[in-house]
Amino acid sequence: MQNFDIPALLAVLPGEGETVHIPGFGATYKLYGHQTNGAMSIVEHPFDVGTITPPHMHSREDEYSIVLAGRIGFRSDDTEVVLDPGGYIIKPRGEMHAMWNAGDVPGRIIEVIIPGGFETYFRDLADLIADTSTPAESFTELASDYGLTYGHPDWLDDVIERYHLNPLPQR
Repeated sequence: MQNFDIPALLAVLPGEGETVHIPGFGATYKLYGHQTNGAMSIVEHPFDVGTITPPHMHSREDEYSIVLAGRIGFRSDDTEVVLDPGGYIIKPRGEMHAMWNAGDVPGRIIEVIIPGGFETYFRDLADLIADTSTPAESFTELASDYGLTYGHPDWLDDVIERYHLNPLPQR
């Protein structure tokens, strides 16, 4: 069993947390990995109607999601599910997965990332997107730095068509 130092008491009130903007999808930081001694991080993600995250695979982290609002679809390798508020899902490292707004109202999830540290990817990604002159290689390099692999699995086009989604642009 891994032994983590117990972090100091920390409260994050409703509506608090730094937010970064990514088109259709963002991140509000609730707990950073450095605040939990590396054990985990917690990020809240809003999902605009029609948004799907690009399919990706983590090599270092497992993700645990809780749906707070809307209907959120999840696909991890061959398993697909749509969850309403109160639904939970585990997305283990090593599986290609994506998430999308499967409904007609904005959605929101909490993402618990174990171990902590990956959460800073969202800020780095938002910075690259904000600079319209960023070359495509920079996105590939950023993903590699975080142990992330993007792909276009066989199921992606079907999910996009069935849910009438607007994929985020790939650079």
